[in-house]
Amino acid sequence: MIFSVTIEELIKIIGIGKVKAIQIKATCELASRMNSIDNYKNITINKPSDVVDILFEEMRFEKQEILKVVILGNKNKLLKIKDIAKGTGNFVKASIKDVLNEAVKVQAMQIILVHNHPSGSCEPSEYDYATTKRMREAGDLIGLRMTDHLVMGERQFWSFTKNRRLNLKEE
Repeated sequence: MIFSVTIEELIKIIGIGKVKAIQIKATCELASRMNSIDNYKNITINKPSDVVDILFEEMRFEKQEILKVVILGNKNKLLKIKDIAKGTGNFVKASIKDVLNEAVKVQAMQIILVHNHPSGSCEPSEYDYATTKRMREAGDLIGLRMTDHLVMGERQFWSFTKNRRLNLKEE
């Protein structure tokens, strides 16, 4: 929550002046940078919670939906995490081209989609199901495996793989 508080809001708290508010925001920024993907070398992603451990704190306080792609190489080695799109408070739209382009650039073997729900609920929407199906099919066409799609809420996450919903068929 502190990550999303502005300097002006901090100053309104008794005992926090402008200098202290700036220090607090700087500390938040430093914490965010220390937790960035550049500080994770030789990471292997074996299960959904491995991705959640890396991205949960960053994404849970966002006020708008953000779609990221986690790009993996051989033996599930983490190659890159890329922000693909930012949306509104309850919707984000990204093109298949944008998602797959990043993976193709680094010659990835597989990808994991990750997005947040600022509402706090991690239950996927109908649009999330449709997006997952389209991304999975497009990846299959070019030999890029989509291994999961994670939806992050305020306190928990939802995994298409863990819930056996990644192989979506026409219903």
